[in-house]
Amino acid sequence: LDIADITPFTDLAAALDSCEADRHIIFCDEASAGDGEMNAIRVLTDAAPITRAAILIGPEGGFSAAERAMILARQNSLKLSLGPRILRADTAAIAALACFQSVCGDWV
Repeated sequence: LDIADITPFTDLAAALDSCEADRHIIFCDEASAGDGEMNAIRVLTDAAPITRAAILIGPEGGFSAAERAMILARQNSLKLSLGPRILRADTAAIAALACFQSVCGDWV
């Protein structure tokens, strides 16, 4: 049984630096909303198997272009969409964890 760690709000660069190189960064990008190619289930299925991951939920207003570039420059980063609606941060975290669990967890 693994329970997800929810860490305090932190600077993006510090959060990325704290992740081990073998950990996938799952980047929920609201700018990809409605893009079928970035569908969460499709992206996670194509990348599977993923055993270690960190899920990034962006700030209100979304990630900046510089932040997107910083995340995507990192090895093992996956950009995905949680759908066409803009979700609150707490709801986005639950939705992202449910998608991850359904593809990469023990629901499979």
